[in-house]
Amino acid sequence: MVTGIRYKGIDNLLEVKNDETKRGYMMVVWDPLDGSKPPPQWIFGTKFEVIKETEEQVEVSFSRTWDPSLKGKLVPLNVDKRFIVLRGSSGFYWYAICEHLGSPEWPAFGLNVAMNAFVLTKEKFHYMAVADNRRRFMPLPDDRDVQDPKRCQPLAYPEAVLLVNPIEPEFKGQVDDKYQYSCDNKDLRVHGWISMESSPPVGFWQITPSDEFRTGGPLKQNLSSHVGPTCLSVFISPHYAGEDLEPKIGQGEAWKKVFGPVFVHLNSVEGGKSGDEALTLWEGAKRQLMAEVQSWPYTFPASEDLPSSDQRGNVSGRLVVRDRYISKDYISANGAYVGLAPPGDVGSWQRECKGYQFWMRTDEHGYFSINHIRTGDYNLYAWVPGFIGDYRKDSVVTITPGCHIPLGNLVYEPPRDGPTLWEIGIPDRSAAEFYVPDPDPKYINPLFVNHPDRFRQYGLWERYAELYPNEDLVYTVGVSDYRKDWFFAQVTRRKNDNTYEGTTWQIKFKLDMVDQTGTYKLRVALAAANLGELQVRVNDPNTKRPLFSSGLIGRDNAVARHGIHGLYWLFNVEIPNAVLVKGEYNTIYLTQPRGQSSLQNLMYDYIRLEGPPTKGHHTSYL
Repeated sequence: MVTGIRYKGIDNLLEVKNDETKRGYMMVVWDPLDGSKPPPQWIFGTKFEVIKETEEQVEVSFSRTWDPSLKGKLVPLNVDKRFIVLRGSSGFYWYAICEHLGSPEWPAFGLNVAMNAFVLTKEKFHYMAVADNRRRFMPLPDDRDVQDPKRCQPLAYPEAVLLVNPIEPEFKGQVDDKYQYSCDNKDLRVHGWISMESSPPVGFWQITPSDEFRTGGPLKQNLSSHVGPTCLSVFISPHYAGEDLEPKIGQGEAWKKVFGPVFVHLNSVEGGKSGDEALTLWEGAKRQLMAEVQSWPYTFPASEDLPSSDQRGNVSGRLVVRDRYISKDYISANGAYVGLAPPGDVGSWQRECKGYQFWMRTDEHGYFSINHIRTGDYNLYAWVPGFIGDYRKDSVVTITPGCHIPLGNLVYEPPRDGPTLWEIGIPDRSAAEFYVPDPDPKYINPLFVNHPDRFRQYGLWERYAELYPNEDLVYTVGVSDYRKDWFFAQVTRRKNDNTYEGTTWQIKFKLDMVDQTGTYKLRVALAAANLGELQVRVNDPNTKRPLFSSGLIGRDNAVARHGIHGLYWLFNVEIPNAVLVKGEYNTIYLTQPRGQSSLQNLMYDYIRLEGPPTKGHHTSYL
């Protein structure tokens, strides 16, 4: 455990009022897979060792070895926590090596959560920064004391409270909820706190130069900093995804993974007294992030489990899109996400949680170069904003030390049977383009007023029933505007007896003609789902059997956690021409029938109706 950090005359930046185990710690939530639910476990070392000691560097290890006598008591992992201090470096590096041995006496288990946390002194650290447009003075942890009803009011779940009588009056009437400060992995590189009361002002930051160890790919969302004042580094979490992102390690399964390194960076404004000067510490932290990224992979860690640059490999290539209904030519995959992840099915990267992943975005012409890849076998995956579905290169890519593998031109053919008759939304795996309502005035976080992330306000799911008290949403193609007329999530409706019911949305559209020789195709891409179900009916809302049902799907809770996306789902529904009519309105009914709670929902990404294939266009162009 890190019990104290001394810097710039401050004896301890961490919260000395906390027990020594609750200041700087590694914690896991694990599942023995036997029906029991052990409490969260703080990872203590039982052996101390100096790994490296020179004039320029010290690396120390705190390790703990598991044995069968600990079965059911401790998570079955050997854990080696490392700390590195470099001369001339303002801060320290930490990483953890976790290993499950491949022998029968090592039991199966699930890893629900694994993270590192630092709790800073509340006397000094009041300003938090997660992104350029998400930084502010924060309430105090005392303001969240739910045992004192005069202090705060609990809301729909424990993480969210309404501040009734905070210590600082400026926060009165605001909502505090740690999920409002979550970030996508791709954006979760530097965050932390500033102490403006110090002389000089001091910044405390966690900087992650590579997110290769994080699960679920670039769009997986994780917690960052929140009231505490707490600064997190999350390795494994089911948030915004559900159990799919909890690795299950089998009995006797050999598994080893390095989490980190993460740089705990401290900076200060020499002679600075004013708040404006203190805010430059955030800019300094971002500059330090760039310096850490440029020096990645690090050469100084002593563990062989952290390979250096010459022990890693590189791949490059170009991704283009082929969609003859849009263009006869190849289309450059501008801004596509391209990554290497352990071998799996198409799109499996977003549920992958045992290995390492390496991602980047293509340039405007679709070119990419992924560097510093750990050795091993991977599939190359991609998805392209503006197009539905996922790409996977069929052959496995094997990375060896020092390799440079040119992959050439890769062609992605997105799902497509026929011409687009109409579409709703933008295929970008997010519901951000749809209508996000203003929050209830009783539940405001002022940071997100007039903010591009307006979806991060608390309680937006309750606004649907206020906008549609009796009848559900009806969208008319050619008349409605999805930016104003398509609610960002299909949620349940609260009834007068405080129970909930599912909802049915309608899409109305006209066809000048109905092709009697072919089948129409409805593409429905979901940005998230939480214990919901998608049922599709056409022109008859009362058919007992829907034309399509997804079954019960999703546990990402993205709506409650203020995320505009969770896991991505794509459904392709065939619509027989016989059920369609020409010249008058057709209606597609989208039903989410599950209504046991306020937080069962679907979140749409994009919907498209395709006509039957037309002459000269085929689904395969090889």
